[in-house]
Amino acid sequence: MTGQLNPQTIVFFENRLTALSEARVGILTHALNYGTGVFEGIRGYWNEPENQLFLLRPREHFLRWKQNCGILRIEVPPSAVELSEITAGVVRRNRYRCDVYVRPLAYKSSERIGLHMDDQSAFAIVAMPVSAYLDSSKGLHAGVSSWRRIEDNAIPGRGKICGSYVNGALASDEARRNGFDEAILLTEAGHVAEGASCNVFLVRHGKLIAPPASENILEGITRDSVMELARQELRLEVIERPVDRTELYICDEMFFTGTMVEVAPVIRVDHRPVGTGEIGPVTAELRHLYSQAAHGRLNAYRDWLMPVYESVPAQSRA
Repeated sequence: MTGQLNPQTIVFFENRLTALSEARVGILTHALNYGTGVFEGIRGYWNEPENQLFLLRPREHFLRWKQNCGILRIEVPPSAVELSEITAGVVRRNRYRCDVYVRPLAYKSSERIGLHMDDQSAFAIVAMPVSAYLDSSKGLHAGVSSWRRIEDNAIPGRGKICGSYVNGALASDEARRNGFDEAILLTEAGHVAEGASCNVFLVRHGKLIAPPASENILEGITRDSVMELARQELRLEVIERPVDRTELYICDEMFFTGTMVEVAPVIRVDHRPVGTGEIGPVTAELRHLYSQAAHGRLNAYRDWLMPVYESVPAQSRA
């Protein structure tokens, strides 16, 4: 998880670089009152031998962010390439030499009471040091939530809309109060959708299975990366299809994917072991491959990465 940031951390806010302590919104801001914001999450990985920090697929993340902002009619004028450069600039100004998490946030910025949306919007980008979101080194214990996944024609889950994350927050809170590490949400039809903050994969009979986009999931970029690694490196057949709840209990392996969780093995679901009850070989290999690619150690996937530094300054802070 991320720690508390120094108030002097440099962020991008109101179209300029400024200290975090100066980046504030009013209590009547529309997004704060009505959830009318869209966020994104991007990882950066520190490569010690190369003395370099790599942003992982920033252009794809910003393209998705801009598309999702369009759902709420929020305009983010810079291109995905320009946003990537702004992000790299924020990281450089903070002189990070560690793994980082980047949070772009666009929001309806009017300060008023009234549900209707107008054309006033703004965006910000914050980068911060990060450690493990979930400690999945020994595998996670997940539980199916009593809260159902919101439908696309109610609040589109694929949009990363701020207000929609109450759905995941309720499920996550329930899971932790019930002794689980993470929640799994079902659709109204009873099919597996995703975790409270991550996508879900199963391994059955040597095939990798994932719920499709039509099951109200976030179309995850980490999800897409893992699918590519599975096909190209492990020569696995990857199938996107509806998944029943009981398949969670009879699959050979299971794992979550996401910007924050990365590739997180699940070894128990609803107090039942997944497969042998230990981290499976496919999950372990995909976890390793993803880490190697993200840190710039697999040449075939260097195009996923954007280097932040041309030359790393001698004095830096993490």
